[in-house]
Amino acid sequence: MSIKSSRRDVIKDITLGAGATLLSPVLLQLAAHARGDASAIRKRIVFVVQGNGMNPNHLVPIGVKRRPDGKDGKPNNDNVIELDLKDLELNAALNPLSPFKDRLTLIQGLSGRIALSDHSANHGALGCYPANKGPMAQTIDLALGEALPGIMPHLGLGLMNKPDMMMNYNFSASGAGKAVPIQCSPELAFKALFGSVAEGSGKDAFDRKTNLLDFMAEDVKKSRNALATEEKHKFDQYLEAFESLRDRQAKVDSIRDSLKSNAPKLDHRFKNPTETNRLEAQFEIAAASLIVGLTNVVTLVSGGGGQHYISYPELGIPVDGHHYGHGGGVEGKNYEDCFRTVRQYHAKLIAGLASKLNAVKEGDGTMLDNTLIVYLSDSGDAHHPNLYEWPVVMLGNLGGKLKKGGRYLQLPQYQSAKHRTMANFYLTLLEAVAKPRKKFGIMDPGLKDIDQTGIVSNLLA
Repeated sequence: MSIKSSRRDVIKDITLGAGATLLSPVLLQLAAHARGDASAIRKRIVFVVQGNGMNPNHLVPIGVKRRPDGKDGKPNNDNVIELDLKDLELNAALNPLSPFKDRLTLIQGLSGRIALSDHSANHGALGCYPANKGPMAQTIDLALGEALPGIMPHLGLGLMNKPDMMMNYNFSASGAGKAVPIQCSPELAFKALFGSVAEGSGKDAFDRKTNLLDFMAEDVKKSRNALATEEKHKFDQYLEAFESLRDRQAKVDSIRDSLKSNAPKLDHRFKNPTETNRLEAQFEIAAASLIVGLTNVVTLVSGGGGQHYISYPELGIPVDGHHYGHGGGVEGKNYEDCFRTVRQYHAKLIAGLASKLNAVKEGDGTMLDNTLIVYLSDSGDAHHPNLYEWPVVMLGNLGGKLKKGGRYLQLPQYQSAKHRTMANFYLTLLEAVAKPRKKFGIMDPGLKDIDQTGIVSNLLA
């Protein structure tokens, strides 16, 4: 009998008592893994949300003539324009992503007027509703976290303009009036996520946690003992979904070895309050959390939300984004140089995250094959946005759920019959993870004569 057949039979023959209702779905998923069923491999989505706007021209490949903008900066095409990136060079602002050009989809023309504000769209950026009314409904990252549950359904990490600002409550929401915090201290995030392998007080706090699965103890023990090592690891992760927030850390002990080997090194980047150190540390934490299976959905925020603009003295930009957002220059750089330098830096961090995931084997490919990274700004197309278009960079295709990358897309203009919005984009992501909805957020009254439901067909496989 083959090893795989043996594993399948063991899983099939497990009988459960008190834990039948909760553990049966878990064991079915493990059986799918043992069969080599590709559909059972976890999918992951990362949102990288950078403050201060994303210039649409930064998405245009070198040598490509973008159609002239119409009135008020609106694109003026009525049909989709699609270009193959294979023989095109990325704009300098996105050049660090060139090694992944065949996985990129550069999207122009999605509007987000419902979230229009003078600066950040706040929760509206990920929620598709008015910018300055707080969390009016669930944001897309939390919706996807429900669809792709891990030990933690969602992880929010970020960077504020002051090191002592530990949380940002302006981006994510689990529901109306329920803001979800973005942790902006890499050191605290590290201790919370990797406390089981930390030294001193971090480990002590971890060891004080308790496990409330006692009522299923016999079934859990029977099931776990029958599984091969690989399935035991996954089984322990699935169990976390049944524990309250207070108890989740307890069973992370089951992946202690994986945590220890993948945890970021608690070096100067976690304690030194420079902007680049803090942001790089957060990307390291995000990569490690995805690799060990702590979460499948991450939101990485760089400034933004309200008017939190970051300065990057390490990049030769000691002034904050509000300064060059209004056309100011610094130290021989004009405002466009500043925007490009900061964009290149973020693109470099995204490329680093993609490289880490691409180095981890999974199924017949790598973790990156089953991941989607979405890069956008919380204020859409500019420091002072108009949101007739909201530029989006996608890296990856979510295990084939989305169309293959290597494409530049200019979608139809605002108010044209085929126009699509950010809500349609988010509906596409929900469709890709098998949690379809007809509508997302609040409809744009400026598009009352256009069907705002459904997906972006140019993106879904």
